[in-house]
Amino acid sequence: MIDLIKKTLLAGVGATIITKEKVEAALQDYIRQGKVSAGDARIMAEKIAEQGRKEFEIMSAELAAKLRELAEKADLTHKARIEALEARVKKLEQALAARGPDRNA
Repeated sequence: MIDLIKKTLLAGVGATIITKEKVEAALQDYIRQGKVSAGDARIMAEKIAEQGRKEFEIMSAELAAKLRELAEKADLTHKARIEALEARVKKLEQALAARGPDRNA
């Protein structure tokens, strides 16, 4: 599961890099066409990059919270299973003890 999460995050980072490259290319096109100045393009690129960082931080926090939630649920499931098995073992031990010492072997 950890590998899947890593791959998902790396894919997201890859998508971010591709998006950054596309944004830079689009801004260069706007500069060549005279639609924006180089200074304005730099400001836009910084704003887009900052927004991307914020979205990545939010996504990372949400993912971390979800992973903690899943881990807690898994722990509860395992604890319940262990408790059930312990109860069964205790019941079997009591049944064996009730049968007497000569039948335990």
